[in-house]
Amino acid sequence: MTDTRYDVVGLGNAIVDIIAPVEDRFLEEHDIRKNGMTLIDEARAAELTEAAKDARQLSGGSGANTIVGISSFGGTAAYIGKVAEDELGTVFRSDMKTVGVPFDTPALSSGPATARCIIFVTPDGARSMNTYLGASVLFSPEDVQEETVRAGKILYLEGYLFDQEAAKAAFVHASEIATAAGRKVALTLSDSFCVERHRDSFLHLIKNHVDIVFANEDEALSLYETEDFDTAVARMQADTALAAITRSEKGSVVIGDGEAITVPAEPVSKVVDTTGAGDQYAAGFLFGISHDLPLATSAKLGHMAAAEVISHYGPRPETPYATLAKAAGVSG
Repeated sequence: MTDTRYDVVGLGNAIVDIIAPVEDRFLEEHDIRKNGMTLIDEARAAELTEAAKDARQLSGGSGANTIVGISSFGGTAAYIGKVAEDELGTVFRSDMKTVGVPFDTPALSSGPATARCIIFVTPDGARSMNTYLGASVLFSPEDVQEETVRAGKILYLEGYLFDQEAAKAAFVHASEIATAAGRKVALTLSDSFCVERHRDSFLHLIKNHVDIVFANEDEALSLYETEDFDTAVARMQADTALAAITRSEKGSVVIGDGEAITVPAEPVSKVVDTTGAGDQYAAGFLFGISHDLPLATSAKLGHMAAAEVISHYGPRPETPYATLAKAAGVSG
């Protein structure tokens, strides 16, 4: 086995978050559904981007959030995804570089613009999201950077990217590269709607190409078409070597060698915004197992990261996770 440069290499959507404070009347004037997520086309994305005054722009996307979280723990990570050769593509690339995450996937020179999620936050804290997937979904096996995949201990695949046939082929291709190099492959199911659309494909991927699965309770129940959590756990245990299923305030259930273990959630004084909780749980867990920490300790790191991120707005850490881990007496 060759040496590794990264703890984790992520593969997923490359999206720029554009976050702007607005009044409720702004939502009415622009016909924006409050406190929901709406998929939009490029023309609507351009219109709302122009309307988003005093906005913050930062790299986003579920998989990228997890990779940034790993970096916050002091881990080494790289990211693979698709942006366009435009201003927001430059924002994504620059932002990832700033947090120490290499992002070297060649940009799309023609076609759709860089993906973005335009988020309008009203005074009551509601987040109204308008998502244009753009260039991010035009990911194919040719975009998989083989050297980067081989350089990571763990390849982390974002389920949200799984909608296109070319992306499905890219997942399998990347997984085969990682496996051949002696690496582990992790998959997050991302969303129960993703599971419903791609249940058979996800199950085939998990059984044949994946070593580690991340899911929340709803996603696990949907995957196995059951309403019984214990049944879903048993089925998951039969299908993969390692899995972590999050259950909000109930903590998480970790499936590995032997009996499944339950790890309690970390206390949170006030829940402000749950966006990114699952992404950051995966960051802590992946950091832990990539540094050979026990499964329970890795899950604890995941819950610490999730507790931090839901205590403020935005899907990324404000307090470095390495600081929190050190204060808790946990290190990699």
